[in-house]
Amino acid sequence: MRLRLPNFGLREGVKNWAAGSRDDSAKVMYDSTLLWLTFGLAIIGFVMVTSASMPIGQRLADDPFLFAKRDALYLGVAFGLSMVTLRIPTDVWQRYSSVMLLMSMVMLLIVLVVGSSVNGASRWIALGPLRIQPAEFSKLSLFCYLASYLVRKVEEVRSNFWGFCKPMGVMVVLAVLLLAQPDLGTVVVLFITTLAMLFLAGVKMWQFLAIIGSGVFAVVLLIIAEPYRMRRVTSFWNPWADQFGSGYQLTQSLMAFGRGELWGQGLGNSVQKLEYLPEAHTDFIFSILGEELGYIGVVLTLLMVFFVAFRAMSIGRRALASDQRFSGFLACSIGVWFSFQALVNVGAAAGLLPTKGLTLPLISYGGSSLLIMSTAIVLLLRIDYETRLAKAQAFVKR
Repeated sequence: MRLRLPNFGLREGVKNWAAGSRDDSAKVMYDSTLLWLTFGLAIIGFVMVTSASMPIGQRLADDPFLFAKRDALYLGVAFGLSMVTLRIPTDVWQRYSSVMLLMSMVMLLIVLVVGSSVNGASRWIALGPLRIQPAEFSKLSLFCYLASYLVRKVEEVRSNFWGFCKPMGVMVVLAVLLLAQPDLGTVVVLFITTLAMLFLAGVKMWQFLAIIGSGVFAVVLLIIAEPYRMRRVTSFWNPWADQFGSGYQLTQSLMAFGRGELWGQGLGNSVQKLEYLPEAHTDFIFSILGEELGYIGVVLTLLMVFFVAFRAMSIGRRALASDQRFSGFLACSIGVWFSFQALVNVGAAAGLLPTKGLTLPLISYGGSSLLIMSTAIVLLLRIDYETRLAKAQAFVKR
């Protein structure tokens, strides 16, 4: 009996969805729910970037659609890159994970020498009209490397303290390079996701707790060492104490949420985006979303973000159950990364966490973030496809 598999493409996905096909390995060979959730978040992101960036685009270039055009370009590039990534087997990512990690380190060193500075941070490499942020690539490269390392050394990680320290050492090297920019937000994302991967690998609990304690202690020291970080923390505690100084951005963000109420002011009707709220189209785009779409829009967007992370963890669990350990660890790391970064961004906008300068995945304006995150989502689709394919082939052989 010969197994016939459907074409792994968007046209077949649309056809199966429109026909009401169930999402099983016999018909649909990829996670259609994840695909449509991703498209939904990307569309919401494009609409909100267009709305939130009009005032600043008008001021900078006398073109209210300046950032909308750039975002549309990035979306097109991301789609093209996704079509290529979709056809790369996961064992290729595993084979070249060390090369990717080395490339990210080199790029982080380059940005310290020739990087362009924005708001006091040198995080971008300018290539003509485009700017590349190596910190985004460092996330994906580290998680690919750690997944590969855990495949090779999982028993050593579980039984030997040195085996546990090696991946943490690699993360520390990246953290030092990132803190030199400075970029504490990315370091926190790397640290939390690395811990989650080691926890899934089965490290001893005392090692896990010891690293958590050390990490918290290190973050506290880093905050105390820099006055601007201390100002962010104190303004987060009580932004109204200095609402025209260190607490200005957060108070404007909270006012945006307050104006949104239940149904919002309507798309395009935000007042805070009229350059009252700094970084309205990047770090604080969620505040503008809350103001224009209200509580209903906020809840629906957060549900979509949650289900993307949930699907990622489900894909990782199925891959691990099928003994595809690299794919499983990588999928779980992407799920933790996506959810934690979204949590930090939303928490900062709502005043629940200090400001960290992290984008809201697939929604905030930012070319590097969009390209890397879309690549990560496509990796999830590829992992799910390979898992379903292996399951289908095993079923036919029986």
